[in-house]
Amino acid sequence: MITMQRGPQPADFADVRATNLAVVLRYVRGNAPCSRAEIAASTGLNKATVSSLVADLIERRLLRETGLTEHRIGRPATMLVLDGSPYAAIGIEVNADYLTAVAIDLAGQQVLSWRRSFAGLASSPAQAATAIAALGRRAVNRVLKEDRRVLGLTVGVPGLVSPDGVVIMAPNLGWRDVNLRDIVNRALGEPGFPVAVDNDANLAVLAESRYGAFAGSQNLIYLTGEVGIGAGIISDGHPLRGHRGFPGEIGHITIDPQGPPCACGRRGCLEAIAGITAIIARVLPEVAGDGDITDLQPEVDEVVRRARSSDPAALRALEDVGRALGQGVSILANLLDPEVVVLGGYFVPLAPWLLPPVEAELRARRIGPDSGGAQVVASILDHGAAATGGAATVLDHVDAGRLPRL
Repeated sequence: MITMQRGPQPADFADVRATNLAVVLRYVRGNAPCSRAEIAASTGLNKATVSSLVADLIERRLLRETGLTEHRIGRPATMLVLDGSPYAAIGIEVNADYLTAVAIDLAGQQVLSWRRSFAGLASSPAQAATAIAALGRRAVNRVLKEDRRVLGLTVGVPGLVSPDGVVIMAPNLGWRDVNLRDIVNRALGEPGFPVAVDNDANLAVLAESRYGAFAGSQNLIYLTGEVGIGAGIISDGHPLRGHRGFPGEIGHITIDPQGPPCACGRRGCLEAIAGITAIIARVLPEVAGDGDITDLQPEVDEVVRRARSSDPAALRALEDVGRALGQGVSILANLLDPEVVVLGGYFVPLAPWLLPPVEAELRARRIGPDSGGAQVVASILDHGAAATGGAATVLDHVDAGRLPRL
């Protein structure tokens, strides 16, 4: 007779130690500078164990000692802070008109930030993937030249991404079933660090929750303001991933069934009305005959200039877009009850004109408008929010116990 042992199994010693190393590392990340005694008191680990774990993390150059503090009862204590200077995590953000690469060290300090124009609207999937992989290779080489070890690379894409890194659909790039993770892996020569691909909004909201004006918020939504509009969602302190990893496709809710066609094949989607190309078409109809725009920044700058000069057509268009955006935000607010909704990307320079109608629409449509609720604000992060979030996902893996080897 064959029997199967069920129930809790004894943990391997190496697993327990890796878990405890991660506990100490996370505590220092949130409380530095701190002492070994403070770590022991707060985590429940005994002092001898903490001393051994700290010695391991110092040897790995994940922590360092930073002197003594005398502002305490008893003997001065040696304080600890994050080190991580020999390491870097890389994130790449893909948009229809630009690519961004960001590298951060273990402490979250930015060590590289590049933005490159990118003809995503006019490139085939193979051409686009080659350009993304080339930028990744350059970023890796720069990090290596600075004598840092790459801990991982994550690419953010405006589309539906499977857990194994296949971009199932990215309407605004014209992609279907592009195995981007494998392409980047091959371009990097099968590196010894993990390569991942995720939705750009999912990554951007992680950056906001770590480094934005509302860092630490337990209920936060980030709206990408690019050609497409996606929502990254933090709910009760956790990223909302959904059944297949495809949540937050707010850009494809129908605002006007008789509205303009959307790249997804439907009509009247939010992004067809309030995406940045829709805004440009409304405010700058004269550019329609210029063909595909491969760099949207000059047009966005012109929209801002006209709004500042109180151009009636520009103000009317931004008012209409703000109301449509407010409808989408109100749906999110009523479903998810966030503390804050952050507008990112190209919405940031347009925020002075978009926020008032968004807030008015939210007040009109939100359940219980007088009992408090979501604020709507512009992001303080730059266009690299998803790239920064991509790099931050690598740090999350380190904090969870995937520590670099000695």
